[in-house]
Order: sequence, then C-alpha cells, then structure tokens
Amino acid sequence: MLAAIPFSLSIGAAVIVTSIISGIFGMAGGLVLMLILGLVLPVQSAMVLHGVTQFVSNGWRAFLWRQWIDWKIVGLYVFGALPAIAVPIVLAYVPDRPVMLITLGLVPFLAAALPKRWALDATKPWHAVACGFSVAGLQLIAGVAGPLLDTFFVRSKIDRRAVVATKAVTQAVSHTLKVGYYATLLSQVPALGLDVYGAAIAAAVIGTTLAGSVLEKMTNESFRRWTKTIVLVIGAISITQGVWLLLRT
Repeated sequence: MLAAIPFSLSIGAAVIVTSIISGIFGMAGGLVLMLILGLVLPVQSAMVLHGVTQFVSNGWRAFLWRQWIDWKIVGLYVFGALPAIAVPIVLAYVPDRPVMLITLGLVPFLAAALPKRWALDATKPWHAVACGFSVAGLQLIAGVAGPLLDTFFVRSKIDRRAVVATKAVTQAVSHTLKVGYYATLLSQVPALGLDVYGAAIAAAVIGTTLAGSVLEKMTNESFRRWTKTIVLVIGAISITQGVWLLLRT
C-alpha cells in the first residue's frame, strides 16, 4: 500500500505537467505522457491509463473551449474514426515496448515529412474523414497520434482556440476507442489501483484548467511554431529510448 502511494503521486505529477502542455498546444502533452507510461508500465496498462487520462483531459479542455468547437469537423472525424477500431482487432496486435516507443517517436517526423502539395486540411470534408481513420488507427497501435492529427490543422486558417477545442473532441473520441480495445486485454497484466486512476484523472483536470490563461496570451504564429518544435524533440527522445531497449534484448 505504501509503495503504491508514491507511484500514484508521481503519475499525478506527470499528468499535471503534460496536461498543461496539451492544454496550451492541443497536443504534445499526450506524447510525453505516453512516453513516460510506456517506460514504467506494461503496454496494455499504459494504453488504458493513458487513454482514460487523455479522455478526461481532452473532454475537460473541450468543455472549457466549447464555444470554439467546429462540430462539422468533429462529425466527419468520427465517421472516419469508427472503422479504425477494426485495425488492431483484425491484426490481434499488441506492440512490445521498443516497437511502441519507436513508432511513437516516428509519428511527428513522418507527419512533418508530408509534402506541402498534399496540403492536408481538416476543414475539407474528405480530409477530415481521412484524418479520423488514420489518426484513430495509429492511436490504437502507437498510443498517440497527436502529431499526425496536427498536420490536418497546421495549414488550416481557423483560430488557435478553435484548433485546440476541435482537436480535444476528436482526441476524446480516439482515446475512447483505445481504452475500449486495450481494456479487454488487461487480464494479461497486473491491475493498477484505483488510486492511480484517481490521481491521474484529478491531475488531468487541474493541468488542463491551468493552461487556459497561457493559450489566451499566445499568438497563432507562436502557437504553431512551438508545437512543431516540441513534438520533434519528444519524438527524437522516444526513438532513442526504443532503439536502446531494442538493442538490450
């Protein structure tokens, strides 16, 4: 029992910090949190705890910025996301830790490498549907797909607050699908205590709330510049960790 208390507090502290990052940029925090959880927990447990935490964080962020949500984009995203649940079910696939970390780290670099002529834009109907399928599918396999999601918004002309609010709703949907899939596999690994989930949920609400004032003070230009830099740095760290673990096995 005593050993579980520090662990739940450390998870709570990590969630507060990463929720602040996500609350400001609409992403990146989830990537950091998945990297942390992927190093200390079995993949199934990491996926479920991350999904629950991010659902709360994104859901609360969506509520705080609800007047900025673009519901047309959300509807098209959901239309594309729902079939994506078939991807891991058909493959019956659970990635091991090195593969998960390397895949996680590659996401922002692959997203950044997309040619400009493709000009992904979530405000275009079929792009929003493709966004739903690709982002939800990748999230089910790698745990996080925020950098890929961002490529559908970074070239759009909508306000930064609309970007954060709309992405929050779409991410809440994707994390719900992820939790639903990996929860069925939790019997394969030791269960986490309710104190861990409770600390993570409370921390997600606190961190998301604290981030609001910072987002208001940012400009759209600095918002996009910092987002790109942060996710690439985190991606490099994740790849390094994954390769190191792979070489040790």
